[in-house]
Amino acid sequence: MHPPRRRGLTEEAADAAVDQACRMLRLPTIRAQFPDIADGATRQQLSYRAFLAELLLAECDDRARRRSERRIRAATFPREKSLRAFDVDANPNIDPATINTLATCEWVKKGQTLCLIGDSGTGKSHLLIALGTEAAMAGYQVKYTLATKLVNELVEAADETVLSKTIARYGRVDLLMNLCRARDYAEDRGGGAAIRLCRWAFRSVGVVLVSA
Repeated sequence: MHPPRRRGLTEEAADAAVDQACRMLRLPTIRAQFPDIADGATRQQLSYRAFLAELLLAECDDRARRRSERRIRAATFPREKSLRAFDVDANPNIDPATINTLATCEWVKKGQTLCLIGDSGTGKSHLLIALGTEAAMAGYQVKYTLATKLVNELVEAADETVLSKTIARYGRVDLLMNLCRARDYAEDRGGGAAIRLCRWAFRSVGVVLVSA
């Protein structure tokens, strides 16, 4: 049995009905953009199918954007960095083609490990965060952490017999980004240990940044 069709709605009643329906169906983007999209569809003389496609694509695009923003926040990066803002000309040793290849995140998909090594001020931290941001935008779950913090967590978890839970928590991400510096190696504060532990404990990708 089909519900009765509503005929003869005024423009005001139709707008109110769309607003209520969007609230019930949890379609905030369609609710917000419906008037503008409807007016544009009228001007462009879009078919009903094209108009419906415009509405649904707007909702899908906005949901994808919000998911990316949530993944970037969940990564806990210390600051915002992007590949667009990275100055390749400032470091002639960096190949732009390599950066473009890394930006595709194919290495993340394959579970490969990336090491960024160089002197202080050469842009390693910028690249680390920017590549992590690209991965988050591409749909991967990313986590940024200091090598020393990660090692301390694992050591403390081992003492409390909750190591497996800690490993599982980090292991849920697709990309685990570790920031470790040369002094961590020299003072045995987790640099080398972080790399070994990540390779052993996690199946996610480890991105290791080593400063000279």
